[in-house]
Amino acid sequence: MTVRKVTSKISRRAFLKGSITAAGSVVATTSIARAAKSLSSEKKEPLVTLLDISKCIGCEECVYACQEANADKYPEPQKPFPKMYPSRVPVQDWSDKRDVTDRLTPYNWLFIQHASATVNGEEIELTIPRRCMHCENPPCVKLCPWGALKQEDNGLSRIDSDICLGGSKCKKVCPWDIPERQTGVGLYLDLLPAFAGNGVMYKCDRCYNRLEKGEVPACIEVCPEDVQTIGPKSEILKKAHALAKEMNGYIYGEHENGGTNTIYVSPVPFEQLNKSIENGKGKPHLNKVKNMMSDGTNLAKAMLIAPLAGVAAAFGKFYLSSKEDK
Repeated sequence: MTVRKVTSKISRRAFLKGSITAAGSVVATTSIARAAKSLSSEKKEPLVTLLDISKCIGCEECVYACQEANADKYPEPQKPFPKMYPSRVPVQDWSDKRDVTDRLTPYNWLFIQHASATVNGEEIELTIPRRCMHCENPPCVKLCPWGALKQEDNGLSRIDSDICLGGSKCKKVCPWDIPERQTGVGLYLDLLPAFAGNGVMYKCDRCYNRLEKGEVPACIEVCPEDVQTIGPKSEILKKAHALAKEMNGYIYGEHENGGTNTIYVSPVPFEQLNKSIENGKGKPHLNKVKNMMSDGTNLAKAMLIAPLAGVAAAFGKFYLSSKEDK
């Protein structure tokens, strides 16, 4: 099955290359490292990732590299789980399904989505790496009541698993329903095991620890087809538009939710791809998305939540620190 899948994608790519040429060269690894390193010490342009869907062959090298690079961040839940009140609070346990790679889970922060499309009258298959979009103005960060999410100066957003209580507000306000919860792990076990959020939320953190050291995210490093390019926002957007013009293609992520730090370029309309992909739990859509934080209600909530979230985050860190000192 695997051989047939890869072979068909190589044929599809060969077809596309007959009518599409790459626009511009991929940002060199050394320049990415310099950009990442400078952003770790001072605020400059956000780091944005460009994904050229026409290049992806669905080999899943990025998926397994992500799992390997982030294995030490994955949850190790305590069982049996505390009984929750009210009982309708769901248990979400992926600890025995860590090998699942066809959707997002607390143990799989990147997966490959499959879509059928028509290019120049020929039916082809496209494969799309999916993960957190890392929004420019992320509602998950602004509306987390516990202050467990933060946005780095380089634009990525991440969840602090040490102080997350698993309430899943981040998932509710995410336009793509990205974060996933694992029960039986986290601060709630110490504070309110029967009443808190029932775990910790997880999602792609863009390999922030690698970026801090001037390294590229693991998924980019291992990709054999140079599907992804990462660099300063202005440079990446320029490349994305040049690529879209060259292939007579389409862009996704530049304006969705007010703009994201993940930009897809496709040879076919994203509306067409969205009708073809399987979406649902753990499988985000490709619909157009309005700016969630331009909504007056969300803005008001963010203003109210911010000081409370700061206090909650400070308390969580203080509690963990005092616990370590004992």
